[in-house]
Amino acid sequence: MAPLITPDGRYLVVRGRLWRCSDPSLPEERRQELVRELMAARRQKRDAAGDAEREEARQRVDRAKRALGERGPVWWDDGAPDLTRHLARTTGYADWFAAQESPAQEPPLDE
Repeated sequence: MAPLITPDGRYLVVRGRLWRCSDPSLPEERRQELVRELMAARRQKRDAAGDAEREEARQRVDRAKRALGERGPVWWDDGAPDLTRHLARTTGYADWFAAQESPAQEPPLDE
């Protein structure tokens, strides 16, 4: 199943919560490079032998996420606030989100 993305492409919805998407202006090759770095840093964090290595990995994760536009200053320029971690149902996306959760209306069989 495809991830649920807000209509403006700013957020991914996971268990009803908004998470900022990567900056769509990043060239695809650069985005893939950053995603590879992010995944490597997450593996390093998971496998870290001590606090120092874990902290180094945490910093790598943060740098990659900032470069992707998922953290730090927002990548859009219309002045809209960052709603990362907010529940979709408590934001301006509430009506859109409610419509995503409701089952599709199917026509009656006799029509």
